[in-house]
Amino acid sequence: MSSPDSPEQPLPEKDFDPDQLTLILRVTLSADRNAVDPVVQEIMAVLRQMNGVEGKEDAIELALQEALANAVIHGAREDPTKVVECLVSSDQERGILIVVRDPGTGFAPEAIPACTVGENVYSNHGRGIFLINQLMDKVEFRKNGTEIRMVKR
Repeated sequence: MSSPDSPEQPLPEKDFDPDQLTLILRVTLSADRNAVDPVVQEIMAVLRQMNGVEGKEDAIELALQEALANAVIHGAREDPTKVVECLVSSDQERGILIVVRDPGTGFAPEAIPACTVGENVYSNHGRGIFLINQLMDKVEFRKNGTEIRMVKR
């Protein structure tokens, strides 16, 4: 067994401490595709003014765009009477946390076929989740898939 300061074992990754988070922005939007772009631009305008975001804006913007579009289209079924929520928080040590919640019934992320394999390459489904996972440092689906948490350090 190695000692705690052994270089072979990385330190365990710490999750966001809710007591240490600073809520930057809370946005709700109707489940309308046309509402997604303006909300993404509003959030990005705020994020671009933060320290530690330089050079990561494009990745965050695309991941946010995909998460909100998925919530509107798949979660809320484009029903403008339903609401999608987006929370943006920061932690000086952990980075940016973006949470997108939808009122849908959820889904099993592991059931989405990999869009980079075989016939799935030609499919229109699963690309958004694939992109989000590639662009963000940590991605978690919670509440039966109705909430996605994305971290960019």
